[in-house]
Amino acid sequence: MKNLLYTFLLVFISCTRSHETPHLVQGDAFGTTYSIKFYSENKMNIEKAIDSIVYQINRSVSTYQSNSVISKVNNGDSTIKVDQIFIDNYTISKEVHKVSQGYFDPTVGVLRNAYGFGDTDALKIMDQKILDSLMVFVGFDKIELTDDNTIRKEHSQIYIDFNAVAKGYGIDRLGDLLKDHGISNFLIELGGEILAKGINLELNKEWLVGIESVESDIDDRAYVTKVALLDRAMASSGNYRKFRIDPITGEKYVHTINPLTGKAEKSDVTSATVLASTCVYADAYATAFMAMGLELSKEVLRDLKGVEVYLTYTDQDMNQQVYMTNGFKSYLRE
Repeated sequence: MKNLLYTFLLVFISCTRSHETPHLVQGDAFGTTYSIKFYSENKMNIEKAIDSIVYQINRSVSTYQSNSVISKVNNGDSTIKVDQIFIDNYTISKEVHKVSQGYFDPTVGVLRNAYGFGDTDALKIMDQKILDSLMVFVGFDKIELTDDNTIRKEHSQIYIDFNAVAKGYGIDRLGDLLKDHGISNFLIELGGEILAKGINLELNKEWLVGIESVESDIDDRAYVTKVALLDRAMASSGNYRKFRIDPITGEKYVHTINPLTGKAEKSDVTSATVLASTCVYADAYATAFMAMGLELSKEVLRDLKGVEVYLTYTDQDMNQQVYMTNGFKSYLRE
């Protein structure tokens, strides 16, 4: 779903500055890979607990699993009672949808599938008539979580897709797992999204991560700046790699979809890196700012507390520029 725009930079040195020792756990989750570095006095086997969290989230909100809760809802089951994971993703999505003035909308799933960025093949023809017919099934105000925890949809064809929040939500759940085990210093990286708690004990400093250049080659990635994270989450989204060319028309479709127009088109924002207290919010707003464009993003950010951003955008002369909030600047390191 998201392009993976950055990675974490870990420095291992021979001598730790604490009685806690470093541990590294790696694996696969949500169609990508994860890497977790943490410090504890004893070797801890948390892999099974990690797998259990991943399984629970997939069982609830994975559109790629036919027996998941969200797949049953999407297939028209109006009687199934959704679980707490679904409710959490729904509630957060509803909040960000409102703050973003509708630019963040999980009901664009039918469009994402039509453009070939979802879990079905792209439509062979996408003209205005077809787009208009699909837009009938788009709009977060067309779905409702009822008092008995079922989902009411105006149209059975409405397709809900929480992929823009589910990965961040999963990372936060993994962070809760570590904290429940008494671990207070850790860095989780999953598919390029990051949750940092405490410090890097080997360096006695904040965790250091990098923001990838939009001109970076996928096989030779370059980083434009470094960011120090202390009890912060970071997520990013961008269009410069994730796109599809229609083989018939030659038209270029980007994976960020404007839910107000239904078009898979670029805004002037080419990448968005977001810092927030939780990864689920960083994840959601990174997607929202990509669709909103620079000026509306700046307008929303003026009233949005606890969120800092680093945006790259194309100016009127088609040159790449950078906009960042003042708060984001305090996290930058040489």
